[in-house]
Amino acid sequence: MRKQAVVFNGQEVGIAVPVENRLKFIAVRFNVIDLDNRLFDTVTEIRRAITEHLASSGPRAVASH
Repeated sequence: MRKQAVVFNGQEVGIAVPVENRLKFIAVRFNVIDLDNRLFDTVTEIRRAITEHLASSGPRAVASH
């Protein structure tokens, strides 16, 4: 595993950093800050968590600037 950008809807929203055998999500966008420092098994799992988080946060969270 290596560090990699996490892109969601065409925007870089964070970085996946290997920690032991998992990935720590480091948020770089405010709309996903609640997921910061959470551990995931795959980048796909990170993207799924972002999708669920933004859906539960309402329409303001998915607007891009």
